[in-house]
Amino acid sequence: QVHLVESGGGLVQAGGSLRLSCTASGSGVSINTLAWYRQAPGRQRELVASITGVPLNGHIRYADSVRGRFTISRDNDKNTVDLQMTSLKFEDTGVYYCAAKDPFAIRYDYWGQGTQVTVSS
Repeated sequence: QVHLVESGGGLVQAGGSLRLSCTASGSGVSINTLAWYRQAPGRQRELVASITGVPLNGHIRYADSVRGRFTISRDNDKNTVDLQMTSLKFEDTGVYYCAAKDPFAIRYDYWGQGTQVTVSS
């Protein structure tokens, strides 16, 4: 069982930056794949970025819409995963969720409560 708590959301002007952080607790967090998802009003939840755990060597994946603007990182000693967001756009607005899954699982089984990011145009 993994428990996830996000922090760092807020209101920012377009072009600005925000850093989201997620703290994970539970056994075996360092082997889990950790990810950030987001959900905008009226839209499906989408993967923003993911980073694998120790068994898969920290492989990183980004959505095309954020590549080059967002950076995902993790600290396995602190069991945290961060999302540095720069050059924010209005369309980045949404609720951002931290998620975790076993390294070879298909779907994410553990989710945080979400944190709101609002980008004003």
